Amino acid sequence: MTQRMQRLAQFCVETHFDDLPPALVEQAKRHILDTFGAALAGADSAVAFQSRRVLASESGPVPVWGTSFRVGAGQAALLNGIAAHALELDDTGGCDHSGAVVLPAIMAALSLSDRTISGRELITAVVIGYEIGRRVLEACGSYSAHNGAGWHSTATCGVFGAAAACSRILRLDAQQTVAALGIAGSFSGGLWAFIHDGSQSKKLHSGRAAEGGLLAARFASEGISGPTLLFNEVWGGFLKTFAGDNACAEALDVDLGTVWKLARCSIKPYAACRGTHSAIDALGLLLAQLQVGADQVEDVQVRLCPFLQDMCGGRDVGSLAAAQMSLPYALASRLVHGHCRLEAYDEGLRHDPRIVQWLARIHLEVDPQLSEDGEPWVTLRTVDGRMAGLCVEVPLGAPGNPLSDAALEEKFFSLALRVLPRGQADGLLDSVRRLERLESVGDLDRWLM
Repeated sequence: MTQRMQRLAQFCVETHFDDLPPALVEQAKRHILDTFGAALAGADSAVAFQSRRVLASESGPVPVWGTSFRVGAGQAALLNGIAAHALELDDTGGCDHSGAVVLPAIMAALSLSDRTISGRELITAVVIGYEIGRRVLEACGSYSAHNGAGWHSTATCGVFGAAAACSRILRLDAQQTVAALGIAGSFSGGLWAFIHDGSQSKKLHSGRAAEGGLLAARFASEGISGPTLLFNEVWGGFLKTFAGDNACAEALDVDLGTVWKLARCSIKPYAACRGTHSAIDALGLLLAQLQVGADQVEDVQVRLCPFLQDMCGGRDVGSLAAAQMSLPYALASRLVHGHCRLEAYDEGLRHDPRIVQWLARIHLEVDPQLSEDGEPWVTLRTVDGRMAGLCVEVPLGAPGNPLSDAALEEKFFSLALRVLPRGQADGLLDSVRRLERLESVGDLDRWLM
């Protein structure tokens, strides 16, 4: 067994609520609330509905949030994970979409525990899940390298976060947790092929990672072994296979327990890929700076790195999935509809004739000098010939520019009330606010159905 894998397992077993900085606890609660909101709204999406139909003949004790459907634990992790990522409103910056993987897995694992789980324990498991999922991604060379190679890190790395979090909830010891992480490595997978035709497979990745992580922990709890050399430089090892020359194994445990990866995660203000957010903010600031409306704008030029072009440069708005990955559509929506909230991606608004006109006036230019992890530079030109450019390095929702508590709660209610009555949404919000004071989180389910 490698020392790094053992350290990760011991971290999962030995980290306690009192080890978490108070600010990190508050951030964890914000991300839990945000993930519940995203999943509740996502339960009403087409892909979530279609996924539930696949499992319509199944039954069990675990609720599928925002519905009256109950299934087994693994299926609940799958379906709630799909719903949480279905509308591109879940958080980012972890594995990447850690909330949509970790929280559905944890909530499903609760049903399998033979003991009462407190709010403190749930928060600790969430933090552990975010930590391990992100560290595996950084060991793959980080986001742009791993995703640029064609892997979708929410799936490939998220499964480790789910396995770690579920191992904690199920009280696995260090040896069992090593096995769970090893098994999770064999469950890892997920490709960016969806980007070329706007297909829905991306939305399945978070649920599959949640389901796989839970299953890995359950197998390990019964003594099934996993590869202990998973992160070694060996044939068939995870990093050698998934990362190649980009591998950075030391990222797995450097500053472990000192630098908390949840602290770098963002909460989305817009219903679009995080890669579009900086440009959306820049466009809004430029409109204000030049004191113009959309009718006074001649065109918009965006300089961006090759990776962002490949990920978000498409102009297909035929499907929700494609539009949410499109930077040109996000800017066109900001100009035409004035915002990039969820309703801006409704089919009718996507096909507004003014959107087509604006898509022809939004120009993307690849700048190979820009960092693969850098934000784009947006230049606005007015009809009277004025020009201004801006790069927003820290977009709204990032840790350095967070949503206010009021804005977060407004987002939560705008999503949760799509499927829940106000009283239940209020109850869920209140429970999450005082989560660390709850002796048992078993009652959370009653607010989610």
